[in-house]
Amino acid sequence: MRANWSLVVDKILTHSNQDDLAVLFQLLLTEEERSAIAGRLKVFQSLLAGELSQRQIAAEYQVSIATITRCSNYLKNMSPQQRDLIQTLILD
Repeated sequence: MRANWSLVVDKILTHSNQDDLAVLFQLLLTEEERSAIAGRLKVFQSLLAGELSQRQIAAEYQVSIATITRCSNYLKNMSPQQRDLIQTLILD
């Protein structure tokens, strides 16, 4: 049976306590994966804020230019509604 992402999301949604979620993420993700997710979140936040260049983002958050380019391209290909939702989810 192939892994089902919606099962993961459902399991995460059953927990609202930050400590419980930290334990769950430690179980499900390696330290490297958690760091990559945190870095990607910072990249999206920085790109949406529009205050730093891609090179500044790379230096500030120690992420690759390739990651920043992927995130930037993803944002460019979003509909305005999707972009508004993303801004609400990660900036507000």
